[in-house]
Amino acid sequence: MAVLSTPRSAVQLASKGTPVREHLFRTLLIASLVVAFIFMVALLSYVFVEGWPRLDSRLWENMPSIRNPDIAGAQSAITGTLWVISLTGLFTLPTGIAAAIYLEEYADKTRWYNRVIELNIQNLAGIPSIVYGILGLGIIARTLGLGFSVITASLTLGLLVLPIVIIASREALRAVPPSIREGSLALGATQWQTISRQVLPASIPGIATGSILALSRAIGEAAPLLMLGAVSFIRFNPDGIFASYTVLPIQIFNWISQSREGFHVLAAAAIVVLLVILLLMNSVAIWLRNRYQKRW
Repeated sequence: MAVLSTPRSAVQLASKGTPVREHLFRTLLIASLVVAFIFMVALLSYVFVEGWPRLDSRLWENMPSIRNPDIAGAQSAITGTLWVISLTGLFTLPTGIAAAIYLEEYADKTRWYNRVIELNIQNLAGIPSIVYGILGLGIIARTLGLGFSVITASLTLGLLVLPIVIIASREALRAVPPSIREGSLALGATQWQTISRQVLPASIPGIATGSILALSRAIGEAAPLLMLGAVSFIRFNPDGIFASYTVLPIQIFNWISQSREGFHVLAAAAIVVLLVILLLMNSVAIWLRNRYQKRW
């Protein structure tokens, strides 16, 4: 009597070499991560070691000096950075999130102008930052008459990172399961009630992450601010949105351009301060993400 054997399925045959490929792919990913981590540790170690002699209260209590690096500080640059990035977030985040809600929840995808808007947003995210500096110089500073002030820098950096906020917010809204929307609408809620009370809270972790990444890019930009008259030597703190200003990237660029070694140490210490500000911003994003992930 012949014994009938069940043939292997096509899926089993196709997946015969899968473990080898998966192992190779995982090895390549781990190797890439290790290389990136090594470079990051080397860079951070160099900056900390180089700037350690000036990581004291003089750095954030004293004003800059063009003659004596021993008494020079970065108080005006730190204050200007906080002014500029705070106003940038104030202008960008509500506008970007509102635009993402419209495009994802309300816009008719069949309309040609909505498709044009989406295409332009994606293209604007890849434009070099110096182009936004020229735009801010020609329109915001001169045409609108705002001059070389804090608000001009904030609006320009806001335009720079606005496409990133919109794209990240749309992806976060798109990741919310459709069943949440359908269940809310089925219970009699309006579309806005569904978005504001169900969809938006569920998407806050992704929106917060994308927003902080966008602001992290803005806080490190120097090229557009050079076009907007960010002064590298200011011995006073901004006292309003129309005041003159400087920021840490401009101050670091100025110090690293000096010939004396003491200014190079100051530049490294200022980089550490900038990294601390970035770390605090990312900590806020992580806190928001963890808080809302527990709810949802």
